[in-house]
Amino acid sequence: MTDLVLREQRGAAAHLILNRPDKLNSLNVPVFKALDDHVRAIAKDPTGVAVVVLRGAGRCFSAGHDLGDIAAGEKLPEPHYQSNVIERIAGLPLPVITAVHGHCYTGALELALAGDLILAAESAKFADTHAKWALTPVWGLSQRLPRRIGWAKAREMMFTCRTYSGREAETMGLANACFADDAFEAGIDAWVAEIAANSSFSHAANKRLLDKTDGLPLPEGLAHEVYRGEGRGPDMQERIAAFASRKRG
Repeated sequence: MTDLVLREQRGAAAHLILNRPDKLNSLNVPVFKALDDHVRAIAKDPTGVAVVVLRGAGRCFSAGHDLGDIAAGEKLPEPHYQSNVIERIAGLPLPVITAVHGHCYTGALELALAGDLILAAESAKFADTHAKWALTPVWGLSQRLPRRIGWAKAREMMFTCRTYSGREAETMGLANACFADDAFEAGIDAWVAEIAANSSFSHAANKRLLDKTDGLPLPEGLAHEVYRGEGRGPDMQERIAAFASRKRG
């Protein structure tokens, strides 16, 4: 049986690739189980991994939740399983990039939003179509989407079920950057290299800081940063010394 999620190491990045291309990488329980296994393995041992890139094989990132599975009645290993897996992705102590080409609809958009950053190809097509099927989000979209693009634009996406291109996603802030399709791979690699050059300690600590202070009033958020921040990392002295050495040279 073909692996439903592949893990490929590309430099400092672990690429987790949805691998159901004949079904446009539609999301079912076995796909989530395979994805969960990889995410847990990285969380347990992130050696050699500075960035995680979540993406899809074939023509698209993912067409979304497999409607056939919904109709047949899914058997979950635990309640709210898919949302729990998405939370584990979002909670990785590493920067997570979602790389989107082609379809990224509804459940796939909920999965994509687990990424700290979204990079889009011009071919990307983003949509939330829950309302088209008389459904509501249960994997985090109602909370993550407005935090990323604002309440007004999130309502627009949710109410109209409209499809947005990669360029439109970049303009609204859903995607951090959009690349021509033939420059997509190089664009992903460039972002990975830029992030990986910085401290993994800082990345993990900054993710925790942002998560813990999300939604707090400014004075409370500032107090958390000042009094509960994690301060200096074990690689600080080495990094400063290397900078000083380059400056002297």
